[in-house]
Amino acid sequence: MTALRKTTAVLATDAAPFAIRSEQASDVAAREALLDACFGENRHMRTCQRLRDGRAPAEGLSLSAVAQGRLVGTVRLWHVSAGGQPALMLGPLAVEASCRQLGVGAALMDHALAAAKARGHRAVILLGDAPYYARFGFSHRKTGGLSLPGAFERDRLLGLELCEGALSGAWGMIAPTGAPLPKTKAARVRRALLVPRVA
Repeated sequence: MTALRKTTAVLATDAAPFAIRSEQASDVAAREALLDACFGENRHMRTCQRLRDGRAPAEGLSLSAVAQGRLVGTVRLWHVSAGGQPALMLGPLAVEASCRQLGVGAALMDHALAAAKARGHRAVILLGDAPYYARFGFSHRKTGGLSLPGAFERDRLLGLELCEGALSGAWGMIAPTGAPLPKTKAARVRRALLVPRVA
């Protein structure tokens, strides 16, 4: 008599048309071009940019989405003080127009939030559209006492607690706390942005 063997069937799905990975130095020019395309060249004047200027992003929390060898999405997180509470500020999140129906933005968000939690961060704040970010757990429920250094729409200041109570009692100005960007690195970034783009 032949013994019956248990077998496990694995259902394979089509591979995603993009991959999420850590940002690399070679992504800088493409990332900046993507951010210009998504937010306009005046994006450096935005309120949240004041929290990023001259600062390095949080370690391990700069992610790129790549499809067929080209960068199609980016997200970065930055250390801030949210009225005295340590937190991360997420942004900008950008996805190339031709890839916006592929779930690139959602995948970047999921990876970024999972990585932030795995690294022990307790809260994430962002300035964005509540209907989009609500799916990831963001709301303005605990950001009512917080302010940004410039003009902003109150209902777009959203927070997510990765640990319960991380934003309880948060009140005051959101301020940058990340490591200053080394001058040599800032100069390399500026030079990379001045390289003419091939049409």
